[in-house]
Amino acid sequence: MTLTWILLVLTGIICTETKIVHEDIGLRGCTDSDGEEMYGVDGEEKGHADFTKGKMIMTLPEFADPYKYVEGTYERAVAEQQRCKQYLQTDIKGNKSPAVAEAPPMCSIYPRDEVKVGTGNTLICLITGFYPPRLTVRWTKNNKNVTQGVSSSQLRINVNDFSFSQFSTLKFTPQEGDMYTCTVEHSALEWPMTREFDVEVSEPSLGPSVFCGVGLTLGLLGVATGTFFLVKGNQCN
Repeated sequence: MTLTWILLVLTGIICTETKIVHEDIGLRGCTDSDGEEMYGVDGEEKGHADFTKGKMIMTLPEFADPYKYVEGTYERAVAEQQRCKQYLQTDIKGNKSPAVAEAPPMCSIYPRDEVKVGTGNTLICLITGFYPPRLTVRWTKNNKNVTQGVSSSQLRINVNDFSFSQFSTLKFTPQEGDMYTCTVEHSALEWPMTREFDVEVSEPSLGPSVFCGVGLTLGLLGVATGTFFLVKGNQCN
């Protein structure tokens, strides 16, 4: 395997007037076919360059303070990607295509919301801890490939070990008995990794009803018994 990824991580310390320390981070990486340019703070992304849409994408939540990149930030990211690819080719040639250290991904699948039959929902396939940052994700429904309603997040880097994470999501309307799978292919895996999600609707539990019924019956029996002895007592008097 040849070296196909080059990564540059820039970090800095920001001190506010209230003496709170924050960690600023900038990530730039490229392969022979794509690239990544991301900026964040305290481990959370603020925004990234979307080379498909041709602009900077802000990913801060709605409740965060507004933040905009200065004009020319995206154009600079594009220029840096070209420079990154040049460095990559020089590195590959100079090191005679050295082997790349690999780390296999871990994967889990779960619904975004509580599953209710006939109600739209989203399945999330979380893929973490992999390197290099290139993988393929496939979805199936009842053993048939699904592409409609599928989307993937940007790559996310773990600055502690430089492994990567990514979400793949599938919009679906659950029906009882349906089975969905998320399959991940990565160079560090001997074979594809598949996770399954079965749509199961739990039947209402009979326990509370039974206990309530038994309790009510015993209560009525107790009242009847008490009334019987009360009447008998009055008759004796």
